[in-house]
Amino acid sequence: MISPELSRDLAHLSFESGRQLGLLIGRDGGVETVIIGSPRSLFIPDLPNSRGGRWRLRGLRLVHAHLQSEPLSQEDLMDLVFLRLDCVAAVLVDQHGGATQLEVAHIHPGTEDGLRGWEVLARMPCHDPDLDFQDLVRSLEDELERNRLSIPSARHGEDKAILVSVTDADRQSAKSSMDELVELARTGGIIAVDTVIQRQRQKNPKYFIGKGKLSEIVLRALQCGVDLLIFDHELNPSQVRAITDTTELRVVDRTQLILDIFAQRAQSREGKIQVEMAQLKYLLPRLGVKDDALSRLTGGIGARGPGETTLEINRRRTKDRIAQLEDDLRTLSKRRTLRRTKRTRKEMPIISIVGYTNAGKSTLLNSLTHSSVFVENKLFATLDPISRRLRFPKDFEVIITDTVGFIRDLPKDLMESFSATLEELQDADLLLHVIDISNDQFEEQMEAVGRTLEKLELHTKPVITVFNKIDLVPADFVERKVKRHMGIGISAINPRTLEPLIFAMQESVAGFMEREVGKIKEAEGAQTEGF
Repeated sequence: MISPELSRDLAHLSFESGRQLGLLIGRDGGVETVIIGSPRSLFIPDLPNSRGGRWRLRGLRLVHAHLQSEPLSQEDLMDLVFLRLDCVAAVLVDQHGGATQLEVAHIHPGTEDGLRGWEVLARMPCHDPDLDFQDLVRSLEDELERNRLSIPSARHGEDKAILVSVTDADRQSAKSSMDELVELARTGGIIAVDTVIQRQRQKNPKYFIGKGKLSEIVLRALQCGVDLLIFDHELNPSQVRAITDTTELRVVDRTQLILDIFAQRAQSREGKIQVEMAQLKYLLPRLGVKDDALSRLTGGIGARGPGETTLEINRRRTKDRIAQLEDDLRTLSKRRTLRRTKRTRKEMPIISIVGYTNAGKSTLLNSLTHSSVFVENKLFATLDPISRRLRFPKDFEVIITDTVGFIRDLPKDLMESFSATLEELQDADLLLHVIDISNDQFEEQMEAVGRTLEKLELHTKPVITVFNKIDLVPADFVERKVKRHMGIGISAINPRTLEPLIFAMQESVAGFMEREVGKIKEAEGAQTEGF
């Protein structure tokens, strides 16, 4: 760990200066950095990039003097974890400036529950420390590697991540929210290695999560070979930067994850434009460059000071691209409006299918219209609105449209970007609210859809509540929920269960058409009477 001669000199110089002195020592025994601190603590400067990946030990050990012969502090142990040091050691100094004992701590490589993130070894004399440092580090890295190999490996192109949630909700709601984040990660091609839920009344303004819990996450990431954290919240730019700088891990928040999923799923030109615009709006406040060395110099005679900085260039280009995409969307929106106008002239009623994502909306559309719309047991499998004709037994036709699924706390930028697509719902004469009754949190999902419909000012339209996947839950449970919410129970993959829904839609649309005909006759009668 440190030679007796070096520990003696370190203790003597620290005693004479009245400050803690620290050494960062490489694996070859060479001193990389000398740190001069205060009487009670050290401030470790920025360290060089990690070797071989973020899940490796850094290859540096910190040895520093403790003037009051105090044990390793919590700050020392936090540095051990956050900086992924090989070890941290304290040379205890007596009242005469001599080096007496050596206290050493290292990261605990085990993943068993209940273990702390580090292990403090028994104190040993500085003149003859009973410790083979090279053998200790070799055994630590071997066990860390075994732990990583025991975790299912990701397929090509997939990331492994730790999912993090900070909440003050009850245990069941917190678990439900985390389960949804796990499903979002799976949809985005990410393997959730572990989940962390912290319950606290007030969120940490800097890190969003408590620093102690953050150290546990860093340790877990080291043990599992993970370099990605996904938060079940929207983080502000400063929080992302603080967490990234402290942990050296990549950080993704819930909004960015949803945007990435939409980017993977977008197929049509309109969908790709909408997603790109939402991503740019999300990125714009997060652009940041600290170094003016990348500034572009101004031209001309007598120009003074730096020119347009890289940050300003990036912001301007991003704003220009957003403006261009908005123009493209307006053009596409006009075309979509024209198509809707043609449908309206034919006086064909429109039924729109809405609901929480992965509730079975596309499957229901396929079953009703004998179509082959793409379906998958993942969130947001369908982004682009798809319309089909449906003929009822009373021999009249309607247009039935499948739309993008909703989700709680749908990002604002995404809502704005998809406003052109969601305009399809404005022309709907009837909404089918499809609910996955097999989901434990289906009532919370119903409320989330209701809030979204209110934001879109669609809550006044007639709605048929459809409970899907009744084949996955007990019949008496379905009966109670259908009766309570005045809905209809179906299984979208079983056409024989759709008959009550078809008749309910037929009666609702027929009643609407009769009312429209009555309004036309009243208007014609009033016009004739006036003539």
